Amino acid sequence: QLQLVESGGGPVQAGASLRLSCAGSRRPFSNYFMGWFRQTPGKEREFVAAITRPGDNTVYADSMKGRLTIARDNAKSMVYLQMISLKPEDTGVYYCAADDTWSRPLPSTEPSDYDYWGQGTQVTVSS
Repeated sequence: QLQLVESGGGPVQAGASLRLSCAGSRRPFSNYFMGWFRQTPGKEREFVAAITRPGDNTVYADSMKGRLTIARDNAKSMVYLQMISLKPEDTGVYYCAADDTWSRPLPSTEPSDYDYWGQGTQVTVSS
């Protein structure tokens, strides 16, 4: 069972940057597509970013494209989400997720396609 632990969230001012980290408990970490999702109260969990197993291809939510960089270090079983120019609407709990399905050529943007989830890290952006 893969366990994921996020870190790096916190309160920031609008315009600031944050880097979220997610540590995986199993190797080879490269077996998994990795994704980041965000959830706010009363809303469905929404896709933020995802990365292929070797880290050579990425997918981003249109709403945050240009302000995000997802990266991974398979040797360290880590995935990162760099966020810049944060806005109050970026506030939410950010979750790291892993998908061990081998049938897809690219990572999914659907939460239901991910098999393992972290506990989340809160990001609060104030204006």
